Amino acid sequence: MEYIRALRSDEQHPFDLLLLADPEMEVVRSYIDRSQCFVMERDQDIIGVYALLPTRPQTMELVNIAVAEQEQGKGYGRQLALHAIVTAASLGYKTIEVGTGNSSLMQLGLYQKCGFRIVGIDLDFFTRHYSEPIYDDNGMQCRDMVRLQMDL
Repeated sequence: MEYIRALRSDEQHPFDLLLLADPEMEVVRSYIDRSQCFVMERDQDIIGVYALLPTRPQTMELVNIAVAEQEQGKGYGRQLALHAIVTAASLGYKTIEVGTGNSSLMQLGLYQKCGFRIVGIDLDFFTRHYSEPIYDDNGMQCRDMVRLQMDL
């Protein structure tokens, strides 16, 4: 049985998973210590993770969400995203945001199915902020960040 819990202060961040969603360690390190991190466990193994970062008054951003590669396609990403939404609302935030790459079609669909709405595009975000080009499984380059948000 899977369950989601806050990462304890005495635990290491699951960088192997975090780097699946954000492939540059320097970028992950820039936000992870300021974030609230939650993990999905099954049989004491961490199979998913998400991180929430307060960005502005009453606004929290879902800055990272990832599921172990062998566990993808089983609905765990949706469970994590919905848990993040409920968590942000329970902490008193009024808005939750998320950004994803233009080539991340599955993630764009997931976020919209969870109730997020596209609010903007940050052109060339990934080419400006990452040292190496990022490509999806189909060879499409990830260039722009699609910004989505939801009122809580």
